[in-house]
Amino acid sequence: MEKKDDLLTGLIIRPLVIEDLDAIVEIDRKVLGKVRKDYWKNKIDLSNARYPLSCLVAEMDGKVIGVILGEVSGWEFGIPDTVGWISTIGVDPAYQHRGIARKLTQEFVRNVKAIGVNVLYTLVNWNDWELLTFSRAMGFTRGGEMINLELNKLNLPRNHHGD
Repeated sequence: MEKKDDLLTGLIIRPLVIEDLDAIVEIDRKVLGKVRKDYWKNKIDLSNARYPLSCLVAEMDGKVIGVILGEVSGWEFGIPDTVGWISTIGVDPAYQHRGIARKLTQEFVRNVKAIGVNVLYTLVNWNDWELLTFSRAMGFTRGGEMINLELNKLNLPRNHHGD
């Protein structure tokens, strides 16, 4: 049986470039079943312009097989520090469970740590057991005082308090 590290031979983690757009759109289509080229172009342009080393791809044999996008921010949501956010991580289904997402996350962490980030956040769907398990394996915990609040369908109650 091959070891997981043997499956990573030839894997390159590198900064994302706009020429990777079509490959990222294809990974997204395979994972989510949607084609969102405009969404990805805007996301890449914004993330790459601010913090280029927080936008990475995994490449094997000249093919982009994984992506991680994030950013660095401070003072949003009442957080009194500079923090990192992972907004997206995705691996082509044909290459999943080989440690590629782990390698992408490790490089992302190295990059943001080098510019002074000491805390990293991400949001995970409570029902996405696979992503929750991966996040826990990477050291993420459910912690801090922050909670996710949602206003569904943007319907405000008629009699609301706290104006």
